[in-house]
Amino acid sequence: MKKKIGCLHAHYSNIGYIGFALSAYDIELSHFVDPGLMKRVGTDESFTVVDAEKKVKEQVEWIAQTGVDVILITCTNYIALLKELTINVPIIKVDEPYFEAICKIEEPQTILFTNPDTVSGTMTRLQQYAQNNQKTPDIEVIVIENTFELLMRGEKEAYQREVAHVLKHQSQQRIVSVAQLSMVTAAQQVERENSMRIINPLTTLVSSMVNRLNLCKRADQR
Repeated sequence: MKKKIGCLHAHYSNIGYIGFALSAYDIELSHFVDPGLMKRVGTDESFTVVDAEKKVKEQVEWIAQTGVDVILITCTNYIALLKELTINVPIIKVDEPYFEAICKIEEPQTILFTNPDTVSGTMTRLQQYAQNNQKTPDIEVIVIENTFELLMRGEKEAYQREVAHVLKHQSQQRIVSVAQLSMVTAAQQVERENSMRIINPLTTLVSSMVNRLNLCKRADQR
């Protein structure tokens, strides 16, 4: 039977990444997007962390009531705000397979971001994950400055060029990964052009979902 997956995103751009990555599998995706939540967290002093936690809880509970088999959360900040829930629907968190891949690496490595607002939440969760799994990865964090604004203005090609430019330089120095779905296209381009591996949260997520949910290829893909 076809799996129904409800996806919670903080930005509309993530719909395309998830849809394309899972397009070969016999599943049904429903997308729920709220770009205003994280914006309000960063600009409205009257909107507390408790308020944000309550909002995420309401969103996840609403998705659970729409008949999905699984909920996929693609925003690390949303995940960091997610507290205990009383729902029976399994939740897949985009960052956990990514953290698993990072924690398997013993050499020094670099994690790249373009959105500075996601760094704190991501690294806090990574540190918690590493501690829970008794890992101590050697990580340098780099934010590609003045780049995320390009994506927010709809200048996707310029955004990808900037990310690819930095990746080409960084990947020559040490093991590199990108922390955001919006950076995956550039990472895969640099991988192809330079025959090197750049860890990204989309590839690790799909691999984990296929194994965890026993996803089947569509009939026309077989």
